[in-house]
Parts: sequence; structure tokens; C-alpha cells
Amino acid sequence: MTDDMTKAELRKIIKAEKHRLGEDVLLQMSDRVVSLLEHHPVFIHASTVLLYYSLPDEVATHDLLMKYADQKTILLPVVVDDNLQLRVYRPERMRTGAFGIMEPEGEAFTRYPDIDLAVIPGMAFDDEGHRLGRGRGFYDRLLPFIPCEKIGLCFPFQYMEHIPSEPHDIRVDEVIHG
Repeated sequence: MTDDMTKAELRKIIKAEKHRLGEDVLLQMSDRVVSLLEHHPVFIHASTVLLYYSLPDEVATHDLLMKYADQKTILLPVVVDDNLQLRVYRPERMRTGAFGIMEPEGEAFTRYPDIDLAVIPGMAFDDEGHRLGRGRGFYDRLLPFIPCEKIGLCFPFQYMEHIPSEPHDIRVDEVIHG
């Protein structure tokens, strides 16, 4: 990754690599990343966790959500206009939302200080915790309100020494990448 590469160029490269590897390989890679998250001390001790409902090209979280739905309060983001709203995950109360992503129904969760861990997807992460999202800025607008530990999840090829970043980009505290 060179300093003169734009965010759009990097997104295109990552997207091509995901396509080249295919969903089956990405699912296999997901198992290792999710296992590392499950064994992380912050995850183990967290009672309220912000996760995400994975798209086919992201580290797969569906099994993780189901596994911990009765053990932890799991929050998922819901797109409302240009922002993310958090709601409690209940497997029986999901619907298709923005961008075809499954979202929980119910009341908004706004007790941000009660969140023990935020697990964040990304197109790429770097050594300094910079995160490259999909370009809409949803997490950059949400994360300043969430004071807990933030862990990015990605595949090994999405973890880089350096990615382009801007002052408004919110960093994660740690990246799990297999």
C-alpha cells in the first residue's frame, strides 16, 4: 500500500481480492478471525457488545450472533437516514433493511456508556487502527459516542501497514485479522 493510493483505489483492490478468493474461502478465513474474537478477554468479559450482521464479503458473524444471543446483550446497527441507530439483536425480530442487510426491529438502544465492546467491520485496517469503511461514514458518525474498546474485524489481506485516513476517521483500538 503506497501513500498516494486513494481510498477508492484501495476499496477496488480489496473488493477484487474478495471476489478472487470467493465466499467459501472467506468463510473459512472467518472461522479463525471469529475464534480469536471469542477468546479475546474483552469479548469474554463484555456483557453488552456492538456487533454487525455480516455481508457475504465480510468476516462472517451470523453464527457468533446466534451463539451469544442468550448470553450477552448483542447490539446491531440499523441505518436510519444517514446515521446508524443501535438496536438489540433478537433472532426472531429481524428484517431486511438498508443495503439488503438484516436489521433488528424494536426500540433504539441509546445507553452508549453501557456498551462494553464495539466490534467493527471494515474494508481495510492498518497498524495504527485506521479504518477504511465503504465510504458512507456511518461508523465515523456513530463511534465518537461509544466510549468502549473498539475492535476491527477483517481478513488477513485487509490488514495493512498503512491506509489513507483523514482527521474525521475514527480509529479502532485493536484489529483482529487472523
